[in-house]
Amino acid sequence: MENLKFKTNINCEGCIAKVKPVLDEADGIGAWEVDIDNSDKILTVQSEGITEDEVIALVRKKGYKAEPIAE
Repeated sequence: MENLKFKTNINCEGCIAKVKPVLDEADGIGAWEVDIDNSDKILTVQSEGITEDEVIALVRKKGYKAEPIAE
């Protein structure tokens, strides 16, 4: 299982609630979380097959930005 990390503009609990349904229902995501206390609002996704591009597309569908962060 691989962790994918993204810099986002998901900055509050309300924002998390908006992306929650698409991330919870997406195939290939084991778990995910957003660190809204971090200035970069880091989204961490445990990938079970989903790609960075697919995660970015899901987040964009809800009106937010996500950029991959190289670890």
